[in-house]
Amino acid sequence: MSKIEEILQERILVLDGAMGTMLQRYKFTEEDFRGERFKDWPSPLQGNNDLLSLTQPEALAEVHRKYFEAGADIVETNTFSGTTIAMADYGMEELVYELNYESAKIAKRVAMECTEKEPEKPRFVAGSMGPTNKTASLSPDVNDPGYRAVSFDELRIAYKQQAEGLLDGGSDILLVETIFDTLNAKAALFAIEEVKEERGIHVPIMVSGTITDASGRTLSGQTAEAFLISVSHIPILSVGFNCALGAKQLTPHLEVISAKSEYFTSAHPNAGLPNAFGEYDETPEQMASQIKEYLEKSLVNIVGGCCGTTPAHIKAIADIVKDYKPRKLSVLA
Repeated sequence: MSKIEEILQERILVLDGAMGTMLQRYKFTEEDFRGERFKDWPSPLQGNNDLLSLTQPEALAEVHRKYFEAGADIVETNTFSGTTIAMADYGMEELVYELNYESAKIAKRVAMECTEKEPEKPRFVAGSMGPTNKTASLSPDVNDPGYRAVSFDELRIAYKQQAEGLLDGGSDILLVETIFDTLNAKAALFAIEEVKEERGIHVPIMVSGTITDASGRTLSGQTAEAFLISVSHIPILSVGFNCALGAKQLTPHLEVISAKSEYFTSAHPNAGLPNAFGEYDETPEQMASQIKEYLEKSLVNIVGGCCGTTPAHIKAIADIVKDYKPRKLSVLA
């Protein structure tokens, strides 16, 4: 049993909030994204947040530090788009290993600093593995339903490279998140299993899907329960949901997997639903009061925030979490 599994038996762990929301506050320009190293790069780089791990490492360390200070036990690496598939948009495929390695290293350094100050509250790093910008289950071309922009094998190879960089940089956990297509997630999980086998190591894996609308299904058409069953053949630490919905809208879906799952349950919802400008208005207090329902119903073991959340949101969540016991794991017949 890993250290994190032991702690999860005792208390609810707090995950950090949005990285993108925090990075937007720096108002980085094209030049800031490029830095000295990429000043002559042929394509525009503004918006490639993962690149900031190389060009603005101190800003990233500062964001991680703020989340830990707010009460987070786990921070995510800045690697949501850290695969060759997503980095192809910028022509930066050859940088993928380095981006993941450096991002994990930054987060791990800050985690170790904070753990040293408070040894009774160890801090962890979750290597963030996003869904990529392609889907293995659906055709992007309405005139050709059989067409696929990416294959399972291409995804597996890309995710394996990402996982290796994240682990070498010091990630304690691998988080396959914002899953809109379970086939993509299966490629990531398969790749992680390959790495574990080759290295003879145990790595706690968090799996987090996203319910895209009021239908209560993922984009590739699965209900919460079907999603859970689809990933249950792999040894995982936790399964849950993040993004797309606010805390309130996520509750019924968490109820389903919490009742059916023999794993720990996680949730990191958005700060409400986006407004007409794509911004998130829910205050830390509003969000925390909704998350209180998760705690009262004993639905979660790990809770944090996604789009629109800040250290203030995470502090509000951390403040209420400590008064509640974690959801008990049930071994299902």
